[in-house]
Amino acid sequence: MTISCQEAWKEISNFLEDEIDPALREVLEEHFRQCRHCTAILDGTRNVILLAADERTFTLPAAFSRRLQEKLLRSTD
Repeated sequence: MTISCQEAWKEISNFLEDEIDPALREVLEEHFRQCRHCTAILDGTRNVILLAADERTFTLPAAFSRRLQEKLLRSTD
């Protein structure tokens, strides 16, 4: 059985939380061994989860949100 990249993306969260059946896990593991793009998405998702769970959170500078908004607006012009 093969799985498309789009199907693999839909299952990444379940894969990381070990909430899939063993047969699907095997298919996904094979897909990740062969697909660099999906492996990058898997690794990125795993990193985001680890960062979000890290208790060493940091406070952003007071004007960070405003400056980010301004920069995003300038980049769309």
